[in-house]
Amino acid sequence: MHRKGLENGNYMKTLYILRHAKSSWEFDDLSDHDRPLNKRGRHDAPLMGQELAARGAVPQLIISSPAVRALSTATLVSRELDYDPDDIVVDTRVYGADRKDLLEVVQQTPAEVDALLLVGHNEALSEFANMVSPGPVDSLPTAGVVALQFNCESWFEISRENATLLFYDFPKNHK
Repeated sequence: MHRKGLENGNYMKTLYILRHAKSSWEFDDLSDHDRPLNKRGRHDAPLMGQELAARGAVPQLIISSPAVRALSTATLVSRELDYDPDDIVVDTRVYGADRKDLLEVVQQTPAEVDALLLVGHNEALSEFANMVSPGPVDSLPTAGVVALQFNCESWFEISRENATLLFYDFPKNHK
């Protein structure tokens, strides 16, 4: 049986964990959920999409928080990855999530998806990355991304025991 993601006889799942880009605090009347990206965020999100593309990232599924700043980040990144922004799955559980909530979201990803991009918020994203990474990961700055590969067939099986850290990247590395 041949499946995408099969390497050396082992099944692989690749997870990209992306913190939303820099948001604006300019509008006092907006709720936290509705804050947009600021100028830097609108620059950094596509930049990180380009960096992901340069690294060969091809997510088959993008899941985003419904918050404006996260969904805007997911949309800008998706365009750089030739991923249709209309296919982004908005999951309300990602906004306000803790690391266990994020694990549940990822574990419920269909097994046929071998590469997933999750877009959300700190501190939960950094805590989640540290929960499933084989080693410590620094707190994600805005538009920062952690890429992990898991030697498993199902998303339900991801753990630090079967994980490899592929890279940790953020916009200041490219300025």
